[in-house]
Amino acid sequence: MITGRRMAAVDQNAAALGVTQKQLMESSGHAVARAVERLLEDEGGSHLEDDSSDPDARDSSDPPRVCIVAGRGNNGGDAFVAARFLEAYDVTTVLVGRADAIGTQIARENWAALEAAEHDLREIRDSRDVSLPACDLVVDAMLGTGITGDLREPAASMAAEINAVDAPVLSVDVPSGFDADGGDHATNGVEADHVVTFHDTKPGLEALSASLEVVDIGIPAAAGRFVGPGDCRLARPEARTGRAFVVGGGPYTGAPALAALAALRTGMELSFVAAPSAVAGEIASYSQDLIVQPYDGDVLTPEEVPDLVETAERYDDVVTLGPGLGTADATLEAVGTFLEDYTGPAVVDADALAVVPDLETDATLVCTPNTRELERMGGPATDEPQAVADEIEAFARDLGHVVLVKGATDVITDGETTRLNRSGTPAMAVGGTGDLLAGITAGLLEHTDALEAAAVGAYVNGRAGESVAADTHVGLLATDLLEAIPPALWGGDDE
Repeated sequence: MITGRRMAAVDQNAAALGVTQKQLMESSGHAVARAVERLLEDEGGSHLEDDSSDPDARDSSDPPRVCIVAGRGNNGGDAFVAARFLEAYDVTTVLVGRADAIGTQIARENWAALEAAEHDLREIRDSRDVSLPACDLVVDAMLGTGITGDLREPAASMAAEINAVDAPVLSVDVPSGFDADGGDHATNGVEADHVVTFHDTKPGLEALSASLEVVDIGIPAAAGRFVGPGDCRLARPEARTGRAFVVGGGPYTGAPALAALAALRTGMELSFVAAPSAVAGEIASYSQDLIVQPYDGDVLTPEEVPDLVETAERYDDVVTLGPGLGTADATLEAVGTFLEDYTGPAVVDADALAVVPDLETDATLVCTPNTRELERMGGPATDEPQAVADEIEAFARDLGHVVLVKGATDVITDGETTRLNRSGTPAMAVGGTGDLLAGITAGLLEHTDALEAAAVGAYVNGRAGESVAADTHVGLLATDLLEAIPPALWGGDDE
């Protein structure tokens, strides 16, 4: 099962793998046409009875009549393709909206192909124009998986018209008005008799009083397994909000600064670093964009934890815990106490990872070990995380947290679902890129769930590295990646 939201990401990932949306639309349209043919054959080829008093009456040898009701998006584009495969039938394609407002290039191209071939095409520009020709089957392709809530005009009037037709209704992907994420159906949506849905079923479709067919349209499994640009579209912030709270520094100062700056580049509104007073000034010197909150001492100790937890909880911060902290016994004890008391979202990195396996916490954790840190946590020993992805998944399931294992191919798992990320370059084998990953993931964790934040964090970090390495080669520095984070996260959208 796949939600409509996730399906959109998989479509875009497939395009990045070379399987274009145009190819998928052709496959989808062909699948719809085959479903129409099967339904009409199951009806014995029946169509409207001959009635000389009916101006629409026809000879019994005439082909069945199909009315395709299409919207202006890619759902409608699927139906335009289907019309080309149904030329043996008497097909009328009704567009709900203006042809010059069709929303995507590939849908416009398929509408133009119908125009060039002189298909029977009609436009419904407002609710006063709503009507359907007499037909033996209606194809509902008005609205696809991205629509929620009750239908607006003229789609609402058209849905009522479809529901009143004395003919079976076949919906494309989902019935118009159906929420493919939550499984809810609009009160004025289309009541389908049959649904042909693509790639995988959507939540709630099985509960409808309609036959359901799931068809393979050629999306490669890798489009769901490997993180890609479609995942970025799901995870990235729509507005600048949130506070990053990096608890780090002591023996090292660059790591917390890099993590905090990466969170800002990912869309956080503010980025704070809580650090020992002995190094707070040095951390602040890295950038005027950082807000450094010093506490007494040279390293993190348990005495500082209550104030740090209180601050993080009060401001609904996303915490990054670990960069530059070191391995002093008092510091590791403080890390454990912090995570036991904290209940919000946190990215745990570097030296802080060692305490996680022995913890009980209500916090939402993303753990970001490299392969050596994974082994020290009790996970499998490996130099190639992808080769032991199943073992890492089992480890995450026992741990109870999301785990992002850094490697040539990153493995990201919550113990149930596992994603792989292969973005990146060997030039990123330099100090600081892991700190950037922790900050990026924290920035995303403000806006999406832990698994998605970790997966997209790994992808964005790798894409930023690839972009910079194109110019710097093996001379890449972690600081070089900061300006490349926004283009990696927001760039590269296809129509």
